[in-house]
Amino acid sequence: MVSKQPYRVKSISEFHRLKGLPQPEHPLISVIDYGAIQCVPEIKAIHWVFDFYNISIKRGLNAKLKYGQQDYDFDDGVMFFLSPNQVFGIEPELNPTTARSGWILLVHPDFLWNTPLAKTINQYEFFDYSVNEALFLSEKEETTIKGIIQNIQQEYHSNIDKFSQSIIISHLEALLNYSERFYHRQFITRKITNHKILGRLENILAEYFNNDVSVNKGLPSVQYVADTLHVSPKYLSGLLKELTGQSTQQHIHDKVIEKAKEKLSTTDLSVSEIAYTLGFEHPQSFSKLFKTKTNLSPLEFRQSFN
Repeated sequence: MVSKQPYRVKSISEFHRLKGLPQPEHPLISVIDYGAIQCVPEIKAIHWVFDFYNISIKRGLNAKLKYGQQDYDFDDGVMFFLSPNQVFGIEPELNPTTARSGWILLVHPDFLWNTPLAKTINQYEFFDYSVNEALFLSEKEETTIKGIIQNIQQEYHSNIDKFSQSIIISHLEALLNYSERFYHRQFITRKITNHKILGRLENILAEYFNNDVSVNKGLPSVQYVADTLHVSPKYLSGLLKELTGQSTQQHIHDKVIEKAKEKLSTTDLSVSEIAYTLGFEHPQSFSKLFKTKTNLSPLEFRQSFN
C-alpha cells in the first residue's frame, strides 16, 4: 500500500539500507555511485524527507521527481540540492530503459557541528530553489565538481584523523562556492529562458493592476509573483538582480509607480483613491513610496501636468 505521509529518512545509514547499499564508512557523510543504487520495494512512499543534505547529479533517473508543484525530468543530467526537512516526491517509470549514472553526496548537519560552515551553509540560496531551477553544468564545470567530489570521497576513505573533518569541510565549501558561481553563470547564459521569465513577470504585473486585482488583494507580493511564474522567490530575485540589477520587490514597486503616474496624469481620482486602487491599505504608505521613487509627492507630480 502506498503511504500518503512523507517517509522520513533520519540517517545516512538508513538511506544506504533502503537503497540496497553497504553501510557507509562514515555515519555522517557519504558519496554514493548512483548507478549502484537498487530499488528496494519495501517502501512505497509518494513523498520523502531527509534529515540531511543531499547534493547530486543523476542521469537515467527513469522517474519524475516532484518538488513543490513542479515536475522535473532528469534524463539530461543536472545538479540539484536538497536541505534537511524539504519534502519531495518520486514517481518511477513502469518500464525503465536508461542506465543510471552520476553521484549523490549526503552530509548530515551533525558533521558540520562546531565549524563555520554550520552557520554559513544557510546562506547558499540554491538550497531553497525548486528542482525545476536545478543547475545545468557545462562539461568543464561538471569535471570541476566531480574532482571535488572525488577529493571528499578519497578523504573519508582514508584513515580518519584529527584533520579529516576540516579537510572535508574545505572541499565541501569549495563545492558550494563553485555551485554558486555556476548558478550566476546560468542566470546569464540561459538567456532565452530567463528573458522569457522577465517578460512573463512584466505581463503578470500588468495584468494584476489592469484587472484591478490589487483592489481586492492588495499589492502583489514577491511570493505571489514567484508562485505564478513557478519559481522560488530566492531564485527569481537572484535571476532578476543578475539580469536587471533589481530585486523582485523593486520590479513590483516600479510597476506600482508606473500605474500611479498613469492614474495621476489621466484621471481625477484623489491620491487616497489611487492608493486604494493600487492595493495600499494606507495612503501615507503610497505617498511615501512615490516620493522615494520620484522625488515628488503624488500631488506635485499631478500639478506638473497642469
